[in-house]
Amino acid sequence: MKFQPLGNGLNFTKYSSKEQTPFERLFEIFKELITHTSGDFDEAIEWLRELDQEYKLTDDNYTIDDFIEDLLQKSFVKQNNKGNGEGDGMSLTPKTEKLLREHALKQIFGKLKKSKSGNHKTKNIGQGEENTGEFKDYQFGDALEKIDMTQSIKNAQIRTLGHDFRLQQEDLVVEDSFFKTQMSTVLMIDISHSMILYGEDRITPAKKVAMALAEMITTRYPKDTLDILVFGNDAWPISIKEVPYLKVGPYHTNTVAGLELAMDILRRKKNSNKQIFMITDGKPSCLKMPDGTYYKNSVGLDQNIVEKCYNMARIAKRLHIQITTFMIAQDPYLKQFVRTFTETNRGKAFFTGLKGLGEMIFEDYEKNRKKRLD
Repeated sequence: MKFQPLGNGLNFTKYSSKEQTPFERLFEIFKELITHTSGDFDEAIEWLRELDQEYKLTDDNYTIDDFIEDLLQKSFVKQNNKGNGEGDGMSLTPKTEKLLREHALKQIFGKLKKSKSGNHKTKNIGQGEENTGEFKDYQFGDALEKIDMTQSIKNAQIRTLGHDFRLQQEDLVVEDSFFKTQMSTVLMIDISHSMILYGEDRITPAKKVAMALAEMITTRYPKDTLDILVFGNDAWPISIKEVPYLKVGPYHTNTVAGLELAMDILRRKKNSNKQIFMITDGKPSCLKMPDGTYYKNSVGLDQNIVEKCYNMARIAKRLHIQITTFMIAQDPYLKQFVRTFTETNRGKAFFTGLKGLGEMIFEDYEKNRKKRLD
């Protein structure tokens, strides 16, 4: 079986897999459900039972209760205790939280090989770890192991044609390589109420992207840093561990607060390459005032709020922080706001539905590796 969350509900279709055990088949579905329910084990199991009734996922030889017992035995979940010996439901273990990140990584970014260097190539050429396929004259200071002996001997043969063969320094060439850079990234996730409005579940794909990006950076680019924050009426950082449990709140969208926190985090990073990814589906509609109260306006684009957003884009530009906005909306007036915001920051913007969100983030993360020269 294959489970897919869609904008207007759930799509559940059959697929054949001869190698999977009954537990493995159910576990694939469970990982989707537990992400969708923000870590609520009882709700995920209730959904699994409903799907079992409709699609006959189990038989008398292996039931949902057997599956739950295996989850406990394999340490994917644990029994919570109130302290008086009574049970208080099930919760995920760190083992399962990591598996959810790996699952999201495979779903969104595909299978990636772990990088030994933990760096990224740029379009600039110089001393690095990944060859460009082009040659340059050997210069004092170039690593001797970088000398291409085949091409160097060929150069000597051409130069000494008809004379005694002799290899000289002028014949030596080395293969150029890309500069390697490190990146500090802040991922902003909109958790305002509109992320679940209009019958569309937008928060689950956003969570998957965050989990996948976290797993990719920690395994493929261990020298990079990733911070995650959420923003509604306010903004606050969250740990990688908290991502699967994210829920949408009764919030407006305080984009300014999110950007302020993101830039404050990046100011403390030592890497010269810094960027912000912002996943949002709605217009900025909230500001926190100096006295602690909130100014909110959900009607149209409030010019006061919008101008403060543009000012944050200008500040980020001065700090050499590029903002990439992933707008999960198609409203023309929202598109115009994002275009102006992006132009102000000289950043990037993608206007997208839920499908392909992860792939676009991955593409930009891979390509945005230019070494900054000030």
